[in-house]
Amino acid sequence: MWHRTLRTSDIETPGRLAELLDEHAYLADQGLATACFLALRMGRPLFLEGEAGVGKTELAKTLAAVLGAPLIRLQCYEGLDAAQALYDWDFARQLLHLKAAEATGATDAARLEGELYDRRFLIARPLLKALETQPSVLLVDEIDRADDEFEAFLLEVLSDFTISIPELGTISAKTPPVVVVTSNRTRDVHDALKRRCLYHWLEHPAFDREVAILLRRLPECTETLAGQVARAAGRLRSAGLIKPPGVAETLDWTEALLTLGARDLDPGLAATTLGAVLKYREDQEAVLKNGLLHHA
Repeated sequence: MWHRTLRTSDIETPGRLAELLDEHAYLADQGLATACFLALRMGRPLFLEGEAGVGKTELAKTLAAVLGAPLIRLQCYEGLDAAQALYDWDFARQLLHLKAAEATGATDAARLEGELYDRRFLIARPLLKALETQPSVLLVDEIDRADDEFEAFLLEVLSDFTISIPELGTISAKTPPVVVVTSNRTRDVHDALKRRCLYHWLEHPAFDREVAILLRRLPECTETLAGQVARAAGRLRSAGLIKPPGVAETLDWTEALLTLGARDLDPGLAATTLGAVLKYREDQEAVLKNGLLHHA
């Protein structure tokens, strides 16, 4: 249940939006806060691109919390099609309804067929659910994992927030959802979709901001440990690894260290907890071989 709904028009400036995000432990820099503010005010989707773990998905979640609106997430993957994103018919319930009607002696085939495609038998998938839920935040996560055909379909939906269901007619959003589209840039997303959106590239945070994020999200963390972890994360990101750590990984790493009672980043303890921050064996071996943990 959502106790407080904040209208986008109630957020006067990018600075005020940054303050609201900060109240929910998301620290947005001026560029991101401005892009997000403009997307809200202009009613445009926000396209966030950047490496995994820099806070793209987390921004959508936090924005939903700020607005007091449900987050509706469409996780993209290879082979995702319109039916899986829009709606499906509940064939099991339709069959039960048909059997119940036959048991009562119903013989009007046309009426029975019309009843089978009633709204109550429709299962709303994320896109339809977002159009029917006001207000809502629609997160289209990792669009770069979907196929080109789905990209084109999504562009059509985002153009007018309207879908057509042959059996029921046209469904349009009375109030379009706030839309956040994310990409890890595993492939290039078509310009047509990007043109429909406001675009922002999320970088890995600077040292001071990453320290602030660690302290904000993990209050039990010391400034010493936060600084050492952020400094180590910066070295790992410049080491040419297969998968450099994002903020999500540095948070996991810091939490793992805190769970083990660490007050600072001891190289030995850091080495035994690398699985929290590096998820490829080759990366872990390279870090240990090059002594990147001995400069904390």
